[in-house]
Amino acid sequence: MEYKDFNDYELLDYIAEGNEDANNIIIKKYEPLINKIAIKMLPYCKNNGLEKSDLVQEGMIGLNHAIERYHEQKDVLFYTYAKKCIERKIISVVISSNRNKNKILNESISYDDDENLLLRFIKSETPSPEEEILNIELEEDLLQKIREVLTDLEEQVFSLLISGFKYKEIAEILDKDGKSIDNAIQRIKIKIKNILKED
Repeated sequence: MEYKDFNDYELLDYIAEGNEDANNIIIKKYEPLINKIAIKMLPYCKNNGLEKSDLVQEGMIGLNHAIERYHEQKDVLFYTYAKKCIERKIISVVISSNRNKNKILNESISYDDDENLLLRFIKSETPSPEEEILNIELEEDLLQKIREVLTDLEEQVFSLLISGFKYKEIAEILDKDGKSIDNAIQRIKIKIKNILKED
């Protein structure tokens, strides 16, 4: 079997029937895309111990996710869906590795002109152990509420922002122009302010 002899949908049908050769062919077919995305993300891994092989492995996991779940998608090309799954998985591992566990929310994000409402809401200046536990629970609860109202793009931008990535880096990582990222950030700010008002 050669991948040039089959389109993605034929291969997916064979995979669904348990054909291991078809699975190997689709992996081989998407390997260059996974490598390309891994190389693009490699500069953001300088201080987190991740290597290209780690990113490629995560990309393979993303591809397997796409293969398993593609039947749930409607009106989306498999290539588009697979690319999105691969990118998300690789970006996710880079974010997790770069995240400063003591600062879940990056202070460079301002949701208010005077003060960072998000940080003010969930942090106290001299927390007791009990307050520290409550703060962690509040952070997790608040992050969950925020993620529930964000679009896919907004959630990716938000995750990168709170992990310390700069505006230009986010645009480059997500292959978007600066205006798209700026618009997403503005929408995120509005949604967070609305959540804080409700709480």
